Amino acid sequence: MSEKDFTPLAELGDFIARADEEMEARAAAFFEDIKRRHTVREFSDAPVPQSVMESCIAAAGRAPSGANHQPWHFCLVGDAKTKAQIRAAAEAEEKAFYEGRAGEEWLDALDPLGTDEHKPFLETAPWLIAVFAQRRGGVHAGDDKKNYYINESVGIACGFLIAALHHAGLATLTHTPKPMTFLNEKLARPSTEKPYLLIVAGKPAGDAMIPDHALIKKPLEEILTVF
Repeated sequence: MSEKDFTPLAELGDFIARADEEMEARAAAFFEDIKRRHTVREFSDAPVPQSVMESCIAAAGRAPSGANHQPWHFCLVGDAKTKAQIRAAAEAEEKAFYEGRAGEEWLDALDPLGTDEHKPFLETAPWLIAVFAQRRGGVHAGDDKKNYYINESVGIACGFLIAALHHAGLATLTHTPKPMTFLNEKLARPSTEKPYLLIVAGKPAGDAMIPDHALIKKPLEEILTVF
């Protein structure tokens, strides 16, 4: 591979070297911000500019991916009729889930969160983001190559997206009704794309409640091993 196939990082100017003290301060500041993120199930219908959502999705698109194929597609849904259709389809799947498809152990795990088949937030929140994982694609639009590490890549992109939305000042909810194939139909996405996640985004309702169970976070010493 010749030198022309690479660009020096220094030439791009994208990496900023920081002193240890600055790195520690920035890392601590990010933690203080991200620890205020909570999953919200009661949303305000207050509008959020589309430009804000697009910037957050653009940030998600900068996530690393297998072979840099970027195997994701985001559908930003603000249309009231489409949101209502998505809610109806999602609640139909959720009804079956809560009436037995999930199994007792799963339902017991969800019980402290107080969730059920009713999903009014799918209509109330100003925006839904349907994330699709692409089985085939490539670096350029129209490519038809095998994608690699699809779930890992799309998962990282969703992490970027949730962090970006929080950073912008929005609340989020990750929703995964099973199956989600109705999203392909409602949003006119090809069968080569698998619905991965439905993210609800907007401002929290004034009376939004957070389950105490959701406030339990494992401390660092339980999630970290240093060698």
